[in-house]
Amino acid sequence: MKRVLSILLILLMLGAIVFFFVAGKVVDRQMNKTILTTLPELSEQAKKLHKTLNIADWHSDNLLWDRNILKNGSGHVDVPKLLEGNVTLQVFDAVIKSPKGQNYKSNTGDTDNITLLAAGNRWPIRTWNSLCERAVYQSEILHQAEKDSEGQLKIIKSSSDLQNFLKERQGNKNMVAGMLSIEGLHALEGKVENLDRLYNEGYRLMGLVHFFDNLVGGSAAGVNKGGLTDLGKQVVKRMEEKKILVDLAHASPALIRDAIKVATRPVVISHTGVQGTHNSIRNLSDEEIKMIANTGGMIGIGFWKEAVGDVKPIAIAKAMRYTADLVGIQHVCLGSDFDGSVSTYFNSAQMVVLTEALLKEGFTEAEIRAIMGQNQIDFLLKYLPS
Repeated sequence: MKRVLSILLILLMLGAIVFFFVAGKVVDRQMNKTILTTLPELSEQAKKLHKTLNIADWHSDNLLWDRNILKNGSGHVDVPKLLEGNVTLQVFDAVIKSPKGQNYKSNTGDTDNITLLAAGNRWPIRTWNSLCERAVYQSEILHQAEKDSEGQLKIIKSSSDLQNFLKERQGNKNMVAGMLSIEGLHALEGKVENLDRLYNEGYRLMGLVHFFDNLVGGSAAGVNKGGLTDLGKQVVKRMEEKKILVDLAHASPALIRDAIKVATRPVVISHTGVQGTHNSIRNLSDEEIKMIANTGGMIGIGFWKEAVGDVKPIAIAKAMRYTADLVGIQHVCLGSDFDGSVSTYFNSAQMVVLTEALLKEGFTEAEIRAIMGQNQIDFLLKYLPS
């Protein structure tokens, strides 16, 4: 009997080790793949131009996974890759909840994949059943990385933070800025006051919804796909008071319309595609693109297949061309969705292949400079809290 109990104990210990130290990494490697193994032959113009760019990206889900962001790992984004790719600023997103079997057509909020992943990745117990605590903890991950980075990673919370960083980076390219965002205000747990708490944790960009309808409004992939709720109106007004940027990625058409009616500042679509080049329910219509642009807002074009129809850089460039032709180059920027459970052709270290694709698409060097990051940086300098 003792032998049987000993074997069971050993099996339980082995199972625990696999669950807490292996399973999450296996899921990560399966979900976040890079197709490009080595850089292709590139034009001298692309290589030279890329070194001079200020590159910025609106959306990466790196904080969800069991990694050390300061080491070169398996995913799309980490500090060494960002430095190799000459990235100036990366927005790090907190994923709060994800329904089982999630799809672009219809999801309820009744189930959640993140609880098991949080437990498996050894997040504190407080995060297992609290959506707000999940956001708090992901902020703690990035802040700890900043402390441990010896100056390589700087978190941006204000326009003055960004100004100072840009000045410092002129003399030292071995540094990158990070900014915190949230993917879905179910993180508020129905309490407007939690917005202040998350602001204090460093969040400056907040998506109202993710893959399901919540108490704030309707998702493009929700069941009802409704507009802004009464709570949502309170939330948007409070966000604007604090100069938190409103992100309408994943929003239903009704929510986009309603949020723009309430908002008095420009809004952001952090990661998306456009129906003009790839007809997906997830993508923006021409009308929606114009509505966002009319606020003075930003449209981040995604790098994954469901956004642009193909993972190759030329498909991304064509979506950017379509958007720029429709509303102007000043509204177009990068919305990679790196590490967002998607396969991409290139990772953040290989961003030069997108510079090459934009040149092939016929964009001028000044236009490429704007798209690859200057549009986003100028926007943040203007609209972040001062």
